[in-house]
Amino acid sequence: MIREIQDKIIALKKEKNICLVAHTYQASEILEVADIKGDSFVLSQKAQLAPESTVVLAGVRFMAEGVKLLSPDKKVILAHPDAGCPMAEQIAPERVRQYKKEHPDHPIVAYINTTAELKAVCDVCVTSSTAVKIVSRLPEKEMLFIPDCNLGDYVQRQLPDKKINLWLGGCHVHAGVTERDVINARKDHPGALLLVHPECVPEVVAHADFVGSTSAILEFAAQSDANEFIIGTEMSISEHLTYQFPDKHFHMLSKKLVCPNMKITSLMDVYRAIAGTGGEEIILSDELMRDARRPIDKMIELGQ
Repeated sequence: MIREIQDKIIALKKEKNICLVAHTYQASEILEVADIKGDSFVLSQKAQLAPESTVVLAGVRFMAEGVKLLSPDKKVILAHPDAGCPMAEQIAPERVRQYKKEHPDHPIVAYINTTAELKAVCDVCVTSSTAVKIVSRLPEKEMLFIPDCNLGDYVQRQLPDKKINLWLGGCHVHAGVTERDVINARKDHPGALLLVHPECVPEVVAHADFVGSTSAILEFAAQSDANEFIIGTEMSISEHLTYQFPDKHFHMLSKKLVCPNMKITSLMDVYRAIAGTGGEEIILSDELMRDARRPIDKMIELGQ
């Protein structure tokens, strides 16, 4: 049945000039038929270069907004309308506006995992893989980093000459992992390397053999000569790596590392979105696209 649905998706994509974009946290049966897969901002960049006029995204809403911001002339459809991201929606834009009034000399650094409305009131965006580089290149010494205080703390530790103000926010999935989880995992798998995402709490990050974005974790595991790993990010990554490298062993750091918003999208949701009977088109005003695109362009400029 799964293969039949996948075949229908492949045929419909070709017939309707659709590019299917999927985040790496999606299920394997979705990634197998995706034209583009990767981390959130990479999806937006690659979709921008795709020749298709319509993009269907299997991921969460802020990612679909990101695709629209970089490809305003394309039709962008979120495969499951309820696939959101609590972290992206944690901070009200008005709160940031008030901070800017009170601290006009502090740039606002926004994690790419934010809504378009929040990006629109910020100065520069960062990804988990570029955050240290981008912040290091800002001329200002003091700034506000939102919304993920754990990623912000990680950046601060790499850049002690900067003063990075943090608000209490972040990914509840990664933040739910504890140091006790690390101790237990190390005990169960004493020879394994621990690879964690910087959205984890500092106590967990401190134990890691490698800290990086999802794509960086995938790349490290692929290139490492080690054959056993504990994966400290969403459980799907352990699954994908197990399929890709059957001679290596991958263990989840914690069974709490499950993102319900990523898991909500099924292969049938993707099929219906491509067939035109499901999904939700992302509509953003011209003004919002202009303002939300500005910090992304700044990130691209500083990242060169």
